[in-house]
Amino acid sequence: MNIVKYKVGLAVGAFVALCHLMWLVLVVTGVAQPLMDWILRIHSLNNPFMVQPIDWINSIILLVVTFIVGFVVGWILALLLGILHKD
Repeated sequence: MNIVKYKVGLAVGAFVALCHLMWLVLVVTGVAQPLMDWILRIHSLNNPFMVQPIDWINSIILLVVTFIVGFVVGWILALLLGILHKD
């Protein structure tokens, strides 16, 4: 099995960053707090967290960091999968 580690890393990194981009869209549109309140309420939990106003610098940092972490995790998983499936 020939797994291209950087491609897996790019795919996982892009997926994780896309998930966080969707969260940022919820924050910008004002939907994040009610959604978070509802999700915790249906789990019988109180919500101690408050969504803060958008900070664009922190938002960009969030996307970059989550992409890098996702890339590294994907790369490591592809490496381990390649090692486990050596013929």
